[in-house]
Amino acid sequence: MLEIEDVSFQVESDEKNTEILKGINLKLESKKIYVITGPNGGGKSSLAKILMGIYSPTSGKILLDGEDITYKDISERARLGVGYAFQNPPRFKGLTVRELLELSTASNPEKVNISDLLVSVGLCAQDYLDRDADASLSGGEMKRIEIASVLARNLKVAVFDEPEAGIDLWSFQKLAESFRHIHEQYNTTIVIISHQERIFELADEIILLKNGTISQQAEKDRLLSVIFKNEDCLCTNPCEKGMANDAQFAR
Repeated sequence: MLEIEDVSFQVESDEKNTEILKGINLKLESKKIYVITGPNGGGKSSLAKILMGIYSPTSGKILLDGEDITYKDISERARLGVGYAFQNPPRFKGLTVRELLELSTASNPEKVNISDLLVSVGLCAQDYLDRDADASLSGGEMKRIEIASVLARNLKVAVFDEPEAGIDLWSFQKLAESFRHIHEQYNTTIVIISHQERIFELADEIILLKNGTISQQAEKDRLLSVIFKNEDCLCTNPCEKGMANDAQFAR
């Protein structure tokens, strides 16, 4: 279980502090998919980076299975089983897909077949294992390879920052299948930052983050019913119509 206790985050800009996150409290259970959504600038990506240790909170605590990891860095969290998939996956000049996946499986005590990993994300192992993990790969290909590297590690917590960004519909469908695979096969807590309705459908719970605070958190079916019943508001910027519009902004 990942517990976020009263976490706040401030950044200094123009000689003043700007509060990005304000007293976030969440309990994220194992073997569940959580989708965090909300208006742009609401703090979603900042929260994701805090979970991975890329940013440090200004106050509050983060606990992993009861252990305080608040000020552990990225490497320490990775060793404890926390992983992060970037919105734009990094490319690795001089490193093949095979070598990347072998590095990922090194920390997994279970024997993992890297060819099967690629198949599980919709890629033919014969076509990809010996390719360089660099700019020769499309965005969709690289995202699926990054997810394969997540599968290789059998993580406790996997955080995905807008995984659908910049990929085509076919790649998106394979991406969704990969999330379902992780959900079915592992005890991983999956946290996805997204605006996509099709990603919402994968969630056990949806969390609405607005103006740095948790606006709503509910089971998918309950919250989606509210989203789909409120088609009248097509705002792209925050308004003051309450929770129904919070859900609409998330779209």
